Amino acid sequence: MKRVWIGLGLVAIVLAIRFTGLADLLSLDTLARHRAALTGWVAANPALSALAYLGAYTAAAAFAVPGAVVLTLAGGFLFGAVLGTVLTVLAATLGATLLFLLAGRVFGADALRRLGPRAEALARGIQANAWSYLLVLRLVPLFPFFLVNLVPAFAGVRLPVFIGTTLLGIIPGTAVFSLSGAGLGRVLDAGGTPSLSGILTPEIIAALCGLAGLALLAIPLRKRFAG
Repeated sequence: MKRVWIGLGLVAIVLAIRFTGLADLLSLDTLARHRAALTGWVAANPALSALAYLGAYTAAAAFAVPGAVVLTLAGGFLFGAVLGTVLTVLAATLGATLLFLLAGRVFGADALRRLGPRAEALARGIQANAWSYLLVLRLVPLFPFFLVNLVPAFAGVRLPVFIGTTLLGIIPGTAVFSLSGAGLGRVLDAGGTPSLSGILTPEIIAALCGLAGLALLAIPLRKRFAG
């Protein structure tokens, strides 16, 4: 019953966030409209604003709030490319870890069995090559962020492996979006309209896919040397 109540509480929080329209505030338009107020507050309260951003992003990642890309852009916009990347990577890793731990506690070890044989087969593949598989899933966002946090919990991935692959795997993508966010001010000053489609260029997507390919190469190489 304790697990049931915890699960119901989490679902209620997620639904409340989605249906109250809070997630809709996470947009580039909102960032542009409140630019002066946000940058002024960050300049006046650098430490407090960094902690507030860290807490907000951690909560957004833990409760699967839509708009993580906009939050990442906002981090670069408000704190610069380097500090924005550091804060976002730390917050996203912390939020993902909280969801990972909650999923394992709420759903238990038998969650995969209830999902069927395909999920169990996928779990065995992740368990055999956890580092490579999880790095690929982090480097190339083929699946929603929250889903990549849940499946390893059901697959029995060890916590250090999950934290390590999350921390390392999200750095390239986070750096790209933070760097783009740092340049939003110039776009707005020039009267331009920022858009997400202009950030994920074919070159950036190709680079992320290349990194994912390198992570996949580790699987046959490991088997060859192990044999």
